[in-house]
Amino acid sequence: MTAGPGKKGVRAWGRRLGVAAFWLAAWQLASMAVGSRIVLVGPAEVACRLAELACQGDFWVSVGLSLGRVAAGFGLAVAAGMALAAVASKSCVVEGLLAPLVGAVKAAPVASFVVLLLMWVPSRRLSVAVSFLMAFPILYTNVLAGVRQTDPALLEMADVFGVRGWARACTIYAVQVAPYLRAGLSLAMGLSWKSGVAAEVIGLPALSIGIHLYDAKVYLDVPGLLAWTVVIVALSVGLEVLLGRLLDWAQTRWEARP
Repeated sequence: MTAGPGKKGVRAWGRRLGVAAFWLAAWQLASMAVGSRIVLVGPAEVACRLAELACQGDFWVSVGLSLGRVAAGFGLAVAAGMALAAVASKSCVVEGLLAPLVGAVKAAPVASFVVLLLMWVPSRRLSVAVSFLMAFPILYTNVLAGVRQTDPALLEMADVFGVRGWARACTIYAVQVAPYLRAGLSLAMGLSWKSGVAAEVIGLPALSIGIHLYDAKVYLDVPGLLAWTVVIVALSVGLEVLLGRLLDWAQTRWEARP
């Protein structure tokens, strides 16, 4: 007899909890072996510090503002990446002009862009610009690849039936590009979040996750540093899950349209 869906779900959660327990135990043993709070503290102390932070108003304001800045940069990257990929797929000149820019952004380290942008962009907007720059090349290249991989037979059929413009984009390109766009969104989301927080650590805008990380490092607040790191990781995972759910919902709605 095979296990039912409920038992499979329980076993999956059991495995996840077992893995989490293993690494928490390893973390605790490592902190005990080091024996120095300045170097490493255990998970229990980090959890207590996180609970203290969660009771402070600045914690939620900082998290909200950091999320808003990264979301703004990511949203701009999605819009620009899709629009310019659509134009580049029809114009070799546009694609050629964008190729060096996209290649440079993909190759250059985040720190270089952060230091350079600090000369032109206010610190409160630095994470927006950096998040945009890190996400744009991924979304642009993925969408462009999806358009280029569209089945020529479908395009020929659309020409025969006179399907053009917006109807052509909705019935053919949207379906063909969707897997490429989804992969690009998932990858770009995580990269935008990490690079945005890194930009805050250098730019130090008021009320941001980055400035709290910097302060924890300066004052050797290892529990606080690890607590903020847990927040960053948890938000990254949460954003990816939320994005996946939104994409599933959008796909279901799209397929159910009349």
